[in-house]
Amino acid sequence: MWRRIYAIFVSRNREFARDRSTLAWNLVLPVVLVFGLSFALDGERDEYRVGILQAGTEIDTAAHPFLATRYIRFVPYQDRDAALKKVERHQLDLLLDFGPPVRYWINPEATKGYFLEFALLQSTAPADPQIEKQEVTGDAVRYADWILPGILGMNMMFSCLFGVGYVVVRYRKNGFLKRLRATPLTSLEFITAQVASRMVLIMGITVFVYTGTHLLLHTRMEGSYVTLFMVALVGAISMVSLGLVVSARVTSEELAGGLLNMINWPMMMLSGVWFSLEGTGPVVQKLSQILPLTHVLDAARAVMLDGATFGDVAPALGALSLMSIVFLVVGAKIFRWGPD
Repeated sequence: MWRRIYAIFVSRNREFARDRSTLAWNLVLPVVLVFGLSFALDGERDEYRVGILQAGTEIDTAAHPFLATRYIRFVPYQDRDAALKKVERHQLDLLLDFGPPVRYWINPEATKGYFLEFALLQSTAPADPQIEKQEVTGDAVRYADWILPGILGMNMMFSCLFGVGYVVVRYRKNGFLKRLRATPLTSLEFITAQVASRMVLIMGITVFVYTGTHLLLHTRMEGSYVTLFMVALVGAISMVSLGLVVSARVTSEELAGGLLNMINWPMMMLSGVWFSLEGTGPVVQKLSQILPLTHVLDAARAVMLDGATFGDVAPALGALSLMSIVFLVVGAKIFRWGPD
Protein backbone atom coordinates (compact mmCIF):
# COMPACT_ATOMS: atom_id res chain seq x y z
CA MET A 1 0.00 0.00 0.00
CA TRP A 2 2.61 2.54 1.08
CA ARG A 3 4.82 1.68 -1.86
CA ARG A 4 1.98 2.43 -4.29
CA ILE A 5 1.15 5.71 -2.55
CA TYR A 6 4.82 6.70 -2.65
CA ALA A 7 5.07 5.95 -6.38
CA ILE A 8 2.11 8.23 -7.20
CA PHE A 9 3.46 10.86 -4.78
CA VAL A 10 6.87 10.98 -6.50
CA SER A 11 5.43 11.03 -10.02
CA ARG A 12 3.12 13.94 -9.20
CA ASN A 13 5.96 15.94 -7.65
CA ARG A 14 8.13 15.38 -10.70
CA GLU A 15 5.32 16.45 -12.99
CA PHE A 16 4.87 19.70 -11.06
CA ALA A 17 8.62 20.40 -10.94
CA ARG A 18 8.90 20.02 -14.73
CA ASP A 19 6.18 22.65 -15.22
CA ARG A 20 8.48 25.63 -14.72
CA SER A 21 5.88 28.29 -15.57
CA THR A 22 3.41 27.05 -12.94
CA LEU A 23 6.16 26.76 -10.34
CA ALA A 24 7.36 30.31 -11.05
CA TRP A 25 3.80 31.66 -10.92
CA ASN A 26 3.21 30.12 -7.50
CA LEU A 27 6.38 31.77 -6.22
CA VAL A 28 6.18 35.17 -7.91
CA LEU A 29 2.47 36.04 -7.58
CA PRO A 30 2.21 36.15 -3.75
CA VAL A 31 5.48 38.07 -3.46
CA VAL A 32 4.35 40.70 -5.97
CA LEU A 33 0.96 41.05 -4.26
CA VAL A 34 2.41 41.43 -0.75
CA PHE A 35 5.00 44.02 -1.80
CA GLY A 36 2.65 45.90 -4.11
CA LEU A 37 -0.27 46.12 -1.69
CA SER A 38 1.89 46.90 1.33
CA PHE A 39 3.58 49.86 -0.37
CA ALA A 40 0.42 51.09 -2.08
CA LEU A 41 -2.03 50.81 0.82
CA ASP A 42 0.01 51.06 4.04
CA GLY A 43 -1.48 53.85 6.12
CA GLU A 44 -4.30 54.54 3.66
CA ARG A 45 -7.25 53.54 5.86
CA ASP A 46 -9.58 56.52 5.45
CA GLU A 47 -12.49 55.25 7.51
CA TYR A 48 -12.84 56.10 11.21
CA ARG A 49 -13.43 52.95 13.27
CA VAL A 50 -14.98 53.00 16.76
CA GLY A 51 -15.59 49.89 18.84
CA ILE A 52 -18.72 49.70 20.99
CA LEU A 53 -18.71 47.33 23.98
CA GLN A 54 -22.13 45.70 24.27
CA ALA A 55 -23.78 42.30 24.58
CA GLY A 56 -25.63 42.22 21.25
CA THR A 57 -24.58 42.62 17.64
CA GLU A 58 -26.96 45.45 16.72
CA ILE A 59 -25.94 49.01 17.68
CA ASP A 60 -28.73 51.33 18.84
CA THR A 61 -27.85 54.66 17.24
CA ALA A 62 -30.30 56.43 19.57
CA ALA A 63 -28.32 55.43 22.67
CA HIS A 64 -25.99 58.43 22.34
CA PRO A 65 -25.72 61.41 19.94
CA PHE A 66 -22.17 60.36 19.07
CA LEU A 67 -23.51 57.21 17.40
CA ALA A 68 -25.26 59.36 14.79
CA THR A 69 -21.97 60.87 13.63
CA ARG A 70 -21.40 60.29 9.93
CA TYR A 71 -18.29 58.78 8.33
CA ILE A 72 -17.59 56.57 11.34
CA ARG A 73 -17.85 52.80 11.26
CA PHE A 74 -19.15 51.54 14.60
CA VAL A 75 -18.23 47.92 15.34
CA PRO A 76 -19.82 45.97 18.24
CA TYR A 77 -17.54 43.96 20.56
CA GLN A 78 -18.35 41.57 23.36
CA ASP A 79 -14.73 40.89 24.39
CA ARG A 80 -13.11 43.97 25.88
CA ASP A 81 -9.60 42.52 25.89
CA ALA A 82 -9.78 41.70 22.18
CA ALA A 83 -11.06 45.19 21.42
CA LEU A 84 -8.33 46.83 23.51
CA LYS A 85 -5.68 44.96 21.53
CA LYS A 86 -7.06 46.54 18.40
CA VAL A 87 -6.88 49.99 19.97
CA GLU A 88 -3.25 49.30 20.92
CA ARG A 89 -2.44 48.32 17.33
CA HIS A 90 -4.32 51.31 15.82
CA GLN A 91 -6.87 48.99 14.19
CA LEU A 92 -9.56 50.72 16.25
CA ASP A 93 -9.37 54.47 16.64
CA LEU A 94 -11.45 54.52 19.83
CA LEU A 95 -13.27 52.05 22.08
CA LEU A 96 -16.46 53.16 23.82
CA ASP A 97 -18.46 51.60 26.67
CA PHE A 98 -21.74 53.25 27.64
CA GLY A 99 -21.56 51.47 31.00
CA PRO A 100 -22.53 52.79 33.41
CA PRO A 101 -20.16 54.42 33.93
CA VAL A 102 -19.50 55.74 30.41
CA ARG A 103 -15.87 55.04 29.48
CA TYR A 104 -13.68 55.25 26.41
CA TRP A 105 -10.20 54.03 25.55
CA ILE A 106 -7.85 55.78 23.17
CA ASN A 107 -4.29 55.39 21.93
CA PRO A 108 -2.59 58.80 22.38
CA GLU A 109 -0.33 58.05 19.40
CA ALA A 110 -3.29 57.52 17.04
CA THR A 111 -4.06 60.66 15.02
CA LYS A 112 -7.63 59.65 14.22
CA GLY A 113 -8.29 58.89 17.87
CA TYR A 114 -7.61 62.52 18.74
CA PHE A 115 -10.32 63.78 16.38
CA LEU A 116 -12.79 61.10 17.46
CA GLU A 117 -12.25 62.01 21.12
CA PHE A 118 -12.99 65.63 20.26
CA ALA A 119 -16.19 64.61 18.42
CA LEU A 120 -17.29 62.40 21.32
CA LEU A 121 -16.84 65.13 23.91
CA GLN A 122 -18.57 67.69 21.71
CA SER A 123 -21.59 65.41 21.26
CA THR A 124 -21.91 64.83 25.02
CA ALA A 125 -24.31 67.19 26.76
CA PRO A 126 -23.08 68.93 29.93
CA ALA A 127 -25.85 67.23 31.93
CA ASP A 128 -24.64 63.76 30.93
CA PRO A 129 -22.59 61.72 33.42
CA GLN A 130 -18.87 62.35 33.42
CA ILE A 131 -17.06 60.24 30.85
CA GLU A 132 -14.02 58.31 32.05
CA LYS A 133 -10.98 58.35 29.77
CA GLN A 134 -8.32 55.61 29.68
CA GLU A 135 -5.26 55.44 27.48
CA VAL A 136 -3.61 52.39 25.96
CA THR A 137 -0.34 52.30 24.03
CA GLY A 138 1.07 50.04 21.36
CA ASP A 139 2.65 49.96 17.93
CA ALA A 140 0.45 50.09 14.87
CA VAL A 141 -0.10 46.95 12.78
CA ARG A 142 0.89 47.81 9.23
CA TYR A 143 -1.18 46.70 6.28
CA ALA A 144 1.73 44.46 5.26
CA ASP A 145 1.48 42.67 8.62
CA TRP A 146 -2.25 42.11 8.20
CA ILE A 147 -2.35 41.26 4.49
CA LEU A 148 0.54 38.75 4.47
CA PRO A 149 -1.52 35.83 5.92
CA GLY A 150 -4.33 36.68 3.51
CA ILE A 151 -2.10 36.60 0.42
CA LEU A 152 -0.39 33.38 1.48
CA GLY A 153 -3.75 31.79 2.29
CA MET A 154 -5.19 32.87 -1.07
CA ASN A 155 -2.18 31.46 -2.92
CA MET A 156 -2.53 28.23 -0.96
CA MET A 157 -6.23 28.06 -1.80
CA PHE A 158 -5.72 28.50 -5.55
CA SER A 159 -2.79 26.09 -5.66
CA CYS A 160 -4.57 23.40 -3.67
CA LEU A 161 -7.92 23.57 -5.43
CA PHE A 162 -6.83 24.16 -9.02
CA GLY A 163 -3.57 22.22 -8.68
CA VAL A 164 -5.52 19.12 -7.68
CA GLY A 165 -8.86 19.68 -9.38
CA TYR A 166 -7.57 20.31 -12.88
CA VAL A 167 -4.91 17.62 -12.66
CA VAL A 168 -7.31 14.87 -11.61
CA VAL A 169 -9.86 15.87 -14.27
CA ARG A 170 -7.11 15.89 -16.90
CA TYR A 171 -5.98 12.45 -15.77
CA ARG A 172 -9.53 11.18 -16.10
CA LYS A 173 -10.10 12.85 -19.48
CA ASN A 174 -6.92 11.48 -21.15
CA GLY A 175 -7.48 7.96 -19.78
CA PHE A 176 -4.57 7.94 -17.33
CA LEU A 177 -6.86 7.14 -14.40
CA LYS A 178 -8.43 4.30 -16.33
CA ARG A 179 -5.00 2.75 -16.80
CA LEU A 180 -4.28 3.15 -13.08
CA ARG A 181 -7.46 1.28 -12.32
CA ALA A 182 -5.90 -1.85 -13.86
CA THR A 183 -3.25 -1.72 -11.11
CA PRO A 184 -3.76 -2.71 -7.45
CA LEU A 185 -4.02 1.02 -6.59
CA THR A 186 -7.25 1.91 -4.75
CA SER A 187 -9.09 5.22 -4.92
CA LEU A 188 -8.18 6.00 -1.29
CA GLU A 189 -4.48 5.36 -2.00
CA PHE A 190 -4.59 7.59 -5.09
CA ILE A 191 -6.32 10.39 -3.17
CA THR A 192 -3.87 10.05 -0.26
CA ALA A 193 -0.92 10.36 -2.63
CA GLN A 194 -2.44 13.45 -4.27
CA VAL A 195 -3.03 15.09 -0.89
CA ALA A 196 0.52 14.34 0.28
CA SER A 197 2.09 15.56 -2.96
CA ARG A 198 0.24 18.86 -3.11
CA MET A 199 0.70 19.39 0.63
CA VAL A 200 4.49 19.06 0.38
CA LEU A 201 4.68 21.34 -2.66
CA ILE A 202 2.45 24.09 -1.29
CA MET A 203 4.07 24.03 2.14
CA GLY A 204 7.50 24.40 0.56
CA ILE A 205 6.32 27.35 -1.53
CA THR A 206 4.49 28.97 1.40
CA VAL A 207 7.49 28.69 3.73
CA PHE A 208 9.78 30.12 1.03
CA VAL A 209 7.50 33.08 0.27
CA TYR A 210 6.78 33.80 3.94
CA THR A 211 10.46 33.74 4.88
CA GLY A 212 11.42 36.09 2.05
CA THR A 213 8.69 38.65 2.68
CA HIS A 214 9.13 38.45 6.45
CA LEU A 215 12.84 39.20 6.20
CA LEU A 216 12.48 41.99 3.65
CA LEU A 217 9.39 43.73 5.08
CA HIS A 218 10.05 42.86 8.75
CA THR A 219 6.46 41.75 9.25
CA ARG A 220 5.16 41.16 12.74
CA MET A 221 5.49 37.70 14.30
CA GLU A 222 4.39 37.51 17.94
CA GLY A 223 3.74 33.79 18.24
CA SER A 224 5.47 30.48 17.56
CA TYR A 225 6.66 29.48 14.10
CA VAL A 226 5.80 25.87 14.92
CA THR A 227 2.19 26.82 15.65
CA LEU A 228 2.00 28.88 12.46
CA PHE A 229 3.41 25.96 10.46
CA MET A 230 0.77 23.63 11.92
CA VAL A 231 -1.98 26.06 10.95
CA ALA A 232 -0.70 26.18 7.37
CA LEU A 233 -0.23 22.40 7.23
CA VAL A 234 -3.72 21.51 8.45
CA GLY A 235 -5.22 24.24 6.26
CA ALA A 236 -3.42 22.94 3.16
CA ILE A 237 -4.70 19.41 3.80
CA SER A 238 -8.28 20.63 4.14
CA MET A 239 -8.21 22.62 0.89
CA VAL A 240 -6.50 19.85 -1.09
CA SER A 241 -9.17 17.47 0.18
CA LEU A 242 -11.87 19.91 -0.94
CA GLY A 243 -10.30 20.09 -4.39
CA LEU A 244 -10.42 16.30 -4.64
CA VAL A 245 -14.15 16.28 -3.80
CA VAL A 246 -14.83 18.68 -6.67
CA SER A 247 -12.80 16.62 -9.14
CA ALA A 248 -13.91 13.18 -7.92
CA ARG A 249 -16.42 12.65 -10.76
CA VAL A 250 -16.05 15.59 -13.17
CA THR A 251 -14.83 14.77 -16.68
CA SER A 252 -14.77 18.28 -18.21
CA GLU A 253 -12.03 20.78 -17.40
CA GLU A 254 -14.44 23.63 -18.17
CA LEU A 255 -16.95 22.29 -15.64
CA ALA A 256 -14.18 21.76 -13.11
CA GLY A 257 -13.03 25.36 -13.60
CA GLY A 258 -16.55 26.65 -13.05
CA LEU A 259 -17.08 24.59 -9.90
CA LEU A 260 -13.70 25.59 -8.49
CA ASN A 261 -14.36 29.29 -9.17
CA MET A 262 -17.75 28.90 -7.49
CA ILE A 263 -15.81 27.84 -4.37
CA ASN A 264 -12.78 30.13 -4.71
CA TRP A 265 -14.54 33.47 -5.07
CA PRO A 266 -16.82 33.17 -2.02
CA MET A 267 -13.83 32.04 0.05
CA MET A 268 -11.71 34.93 -1.20
CA MET A 269 -14.45 37.49 -0.46
CA LEU A 270 -15.86 36.06 2.79
CA SER A 271 -12.74 34.71 4.51
CA GLY A 272 -11.00 38.02 5.19
CA VAL A 273 -8.26 37.88 2.55
CA TRP A 274 -8.43 41.57 1.61
CA PHE A 275 -10.49 43.16 4.38
CA SER A 276 -11.74 42.42 7.88
CA LEU A 277 -15.24 41.03 8.33
CA GLU A 278 -15.71 42.92 11.60
CA GLY A 279 -18.81 45.06 11.41
CA THR A 280 -20.47 42.92 8.75
CA GLY A 281 -23.82 41.29 9.41
CA PRO A 282 -24.13 38.19 11.61
CA VAL A 283 -25.31 36.12 8.62
CA VAL A 284 -22.11 36.89 6.70
CA GLN A 285 -19.94 36.11 9.70
CA LYS A 286 -21.68 32.79 10.32
CA LEU A 287 -21.49 31.89 6.63
CA SER A 288 -17.75 32.55 6.65
CA GLN A 289 -17.27 29.92 9.37
CA ILE A 290 -18.13 27.08 6.99
CA LEU A 291 -15.21 28.03 4.72
CA PRO A 292 -11.81 26.41 5.43
CA LEU A 293 -9.87 29.54 4.46
CA THR A 294 -11.62 31.56 7.21
CA HIS A 295 -10.25 29.27 9.92
CA VAL A 296 -6.78 29.30 8.35
CA LEU A 297 -6.57 33.10 8.18
CA ASP A 298 -8.10 33.72 11.61
CA ALA A 299 -5.67 31.28 13.23
CA ALA A 300 -2.65 32.56 11.28
CA ARG A 301 -3.37 36.20 12.13
CA ALA A 302 -3.96 35.28 15.78
CA VAL A 303 -0.51 33.66 15.90
CA MET A 304 1.32 36.36 13.95
CA LEU A 305 -0.36 39.48 15.36
CA ASP A 306 -1.56 38.42 18.83
CA GLY A 307 0.94 35.73 19.81
CA ALA A 308 -1.74 33.04 20.08
CA THR A 309 -0.58 29.66 21.37
CA PHE A 310 -1.38 26.21 20.02
CA GLY A 311 -4.19 25.92 22.56
CA ASP A 312 -5.69 29.22 21.38
CA VAL A 313 -5.91 28.04 17.75
CA ALA A 314 -6.86 24.44 18.62
CA PRO A 315 -10.59 25.03 17.83
CA ALA A 316 -9.68 26.26 14.34
CA LEU A 317 -7.35 23.30 13.79
CA GLY A 318 -10.07 20.95 15.00
CA ALA A 319 -12.59 22.43 12.55
CA LEU A 320 -10.09 22.13 9.68
CA SER A 321 -9.24 18.53 10.62
CA LEU A 322 -12.92 17.59 10.70
CA MET A 323 -13.45 19.20 7.30
CA SER A 324 -10.47 17.28 5.89
CA ILE A 325 -11.81 13.94 7.13
CA VAL A 326 -15.25 14.63 5.67
CA PHE A 327 -13.81 15.76 2.33
CA LEU A 328 -11.49 12.74 2.07
CA VAL A 329 -14.22 10.24 2.91
CA VAL A 330 -16.68 11.82 0.47
CA GLY A 331 -14.02 12.10 -2.23
CA ALA A 332 -13.04 8.44 -1.87
CA LYS A 333 -16.68 7.34 -1.92
CA ILE A 334 -17.72 9.19 -5.07
CA PHE A 335 -14.40 8.93 -6.93
CA ARG A 336 -14.51 7.34 -10.37
CA TRP A 337 -11.59 6.34 -12.56
CA GLY A 338 -12.94 6.84 -16.05
CA PRO A 339 -15.31 9.17 -17.90
CA ASP A 340 -18.00 6.52 -18.12
